[in-house]
Amino acid sequence: MATHALLEETTAGEIQGNSHFIRAVTEMADHSSVVTGQAIYTDKGLKLVDKGVRIDSRLYDRLVQHRLRDPIDAELIVENLVDANVLAEHARAKCESTVLMRRLVQASGGVDRLLQPLRAVQLTRQIAFKLTVMHQQRPELYFHGLQMTLVAIYLGQQSGWNEQDCTSAAVAGLLHDVGMLFVNPVWMHATYQLSDMERRHVAAHPITGMLVVRSAQIYPESVERAVLEHHEFMDGSGYPRGVRGESISPLGQVLMLAEVVSAFFDKYQDLPSQRLSLMLRMNHRRYPAHLVRWILPLLHDELTPGIPLLPLQEEVVHNVAALSAAFALWQTLREQLPEHWRLLPDGQPGVFVDERLAALRRQLADVGAEPGQHDDLMALMQSDLPSMTEFVLINREALWQLRSVVHACLHRWPQIGQTEHVIDRAVSAWCDACAPLQPSPEATGAV
Repeated sequence: MATHALLEETTAGEIQGNSHFIRAVTEMADHSSVVTGQAIYTDKGLKLVDKGVRIDSRLYDRLVQHRLRDPIDAELIVENLVDANVLAEHARAKCESTVLMRRLVQASGGVDRLLQPLRAVQLTRQIAFKLTVMHQQRPELYFHGLQMTLVAIYLGQQSGWNEQDCTSAAVAGLLHDVGMLFVNPVWMHATYQLSDMERRHVAAHPITGMLVVRSAQIYPESVERAVLEHHEFMDGSGYPRGVRGESISPLGQVLMLAEVVSAFFDKYQDLPSQRLSLMLRMNHRRYPAHLVRWILPLLHDELTPGIPLLPLQEEVVHNVAALSAAFALWQTLREQLPEHWRLLPDGQPGVFVDERLAALRRQLADVGAEPGQHDDLMALMQSDLPSMTEFVLINREALWQLRSVVHACLHRWPQIGQTEHVIDRAVSAWCDACAPLQPSPEATGAV
């Protein structure tokens, strides 16, 4: 909780004059009319920009050099502002254009029922402005949030929530990633390597989002809390607080599942349903079972006859070798640690890696895919396309989980590579070796 309090304190001081948000606003103003409704002042009372002035990116340097008296979007008027009608129009288009949304519409009893809570959402001018910036400057965030909103509404409706609670689910879904407007978009590029400081800023975006929602002063506390919790997991392995189980609010649990459902369909063109079904079954302790049961029936078989087996077999060989090497390296490093190392006060990073790898081994054993069983399984699946495809996806998911262990270590113990403690050195060496691990070039990985 101390870490959470520190992050919240730091983030609260950065939102008002955040340079990344101001850059997004001024760059949007280069191609959309953005005008000051009131003059913009510094916190010292110095007027920076007069009322009625057209904003553009040339004002960026002036705006970021000073601490502003008020949030910048409190003073600006933009054309083509996102409102409830625009949200409903974009959501209806989503329902018609994507496989996942068509399935949700059918399962929920029609598009009008699914969209009804969205139409009831109230937007303050500043919230509408932020959604407009997101739509124009970060459309991937905007449409991900819109898709996630519809999944959240569906889960709420299937759970028997009333209209007011489903509207709260819609607000939380729309705004769950609003904190990403205050993060450098370059950091989100797939090839960008985050520094420790940058990683901490990204991990703080749920807190930033919660504070943005709180500042609107019209949404219930349940929405604030859910935005904060949308990257938590039922087993306590999420962030920013690492809470678990029933400590996560009902709406937070809905967002947690809606996030991963939407992300799979955003990211994958091939077999998103099969990938998601397998991931949810392999990670059943991370997600709320009472909600997962409403998603699994929507994930129909998607296999296309005629997929060649050879590339799948080659991918399995590559991925199993990577998994085996990661497990073997940790076992070697573990054997070099002092006796009773798990009981040492400074042993927490090592215990974390040890427990997560043991859990991954159990998951692989549960689905009959331990690395040691590889040869026997390959012999059995020589001409079995569905089984070979699932085996490929199992190993992709396992590789992603290995990388998630690495990222969690670097997030929780950012200085681990700079200490001389024997356990820290072992964990750091393992993380360094596993960080580059990727599925084979034929694979696209897992969320």
